[in-house]
Amino acid sequence: MGVRAYAQSAQWYDLVIEPLIKRLRMIGLAMFPPLKGMSVLDVGCGTGTHLRLYQEAGCRVFGIDLAPAMLSVAHRKLDGLVLGDGARMPFPDESFDLVTAMLMFHEMPLALRSPVLIDAGRVVKRSGRLLIIDYHPGLVRSPEGRLHRAIITTIENLASREHSSNYRSFMSNGGLVPLIIECGLSVDKERIVGGGTLGLYLLRPCIQT
Repeated sequence: MGVRAYAQSAQWYDLVIEPLIKRLRMIGLAMFPPLKGMSVLDVGCGTGTHLRLYQEAGCRVFGIDLAPAMLSVAHRKLDGLVLGDGARMPFPDESFDLVTAMLMFHEMPLALRSPVLIDAGRVVKRSGRLLIIDYHPGLVRSPEGRLHRAIITTIENLASREHSSNYRSFMSNGGLVPLIIECGLSVDKERIVGGGTLGLYLLRPCIQT
């Protein structure tokens, strides 16, 4: 979904999409439980709902997004938000205890995915973690998986042509796992949920700069 498309969707995103992914957020939260004072950056922070969970837990929260309309909604909930490019973030090396990116990489053109994940690895502390959540490709056989895949496909087909094309590219290229390997990160924890349609990866920042 392009920046212009978000100008239309920002106002209804929390109402329509958030109920569908609330459980996913909570699974991610449990994989690396927040501690008071922990610094958290959400790349592609959207309307700020994910960051607000960490803020409520006493974390220092920061977000970056390319879509002004999404940030406008997020600013009603949070401070510490930046309009900017996830591949060239204006943060020093090793700034955050946790860097998150949820349902973002499938929206990007292939050429941008590695630069964004590499920069996320740059800004996380060596003792920190990255939590990456996105669609998981492959066959689904359970009723739950078929239902989730149908919902996902419907949402993606209703998006812009560019967004739908990026989603198909993401899935056909194997989703997150090849990207994680390419960027030199290692998996600390992995959860595949939604009947096999969604993947959550807690990563160690092994990138050497």
